[in-house]
Amino acid sequence: MQERAKQQKKWKRILYSDAILGLSDARQLAYIGVMTALCIAVNFFEIKLADTQFSFTVFASILSGILLGPVFGFVSSFLGDALGFLVNSGGFIYMPWVGLSVAFMAFFAGLFMKLPLRFRGGVYVKLALVCLVSLLVCSVGINSTGFYFFYTRVGFSGKALSLLQEHFGGVNLYWTYALVRLVFMGQLLNNAVNFALLFAIVPILRALKPLKLKIE
Repeated sequence: MQERAKQQKKWKRILYSDAILGLSDARQLAYIGVMTALCIAVNFFEIKLADTQFSFTVFASILSGILLGPVFGFVSSFLGDALGFLVNSGGFIYMPWVGLSVAFMAFFAGLFMKLPLRFRGGVYVKLALVCLVSLLVCSVGINSTGFYFFYTRVGFSGKALSLLQEHFGGVNLYWTYALVRLVFMGQLLNNAVNFALLFAIVPILRALKPLKLKIE
């Protein structure tokens, strides 16, 4: 019986974050529902301009991973992006790599927030690591790669071609496109704003005792 209880606890630690692990099942489900709804809602405020997007999806996805954990955070963010697209497609086709990008942001957030950094300020070190990995692996590695191969087949936007010509003499390689998208098409700024919001909201969530969240 004890061994079975230990196995259940291990699975719960994988599925749930430390922030909600000790809460009741009803409260855990409530947090999952709220975070999925938030991931859907931020799509209402998304601005899509060809292969450039300005939104708060990075913020919502990473926060989802922090509060729910890697597994439920991944599912919540992916579903939130997919369902959010249905209500605010902006006339574009669904691009699954965008959903995978934000879902893995949540996954990495849930994973890295479990690191045993118990010293003062450790939570912010973990958050900084989450932001760095999200930028490099998700925004650049997944998102920019998906857009690059998609637009290689269907044709790049006029803005992207103009910027490639202006800054790289029209040389259209993956890294030149990724740099153009990141720096000159606003994605670095978009990520920076979302990361700043995370660093602002995490101490607030930790201080709100009625939420009973354990973010360390």
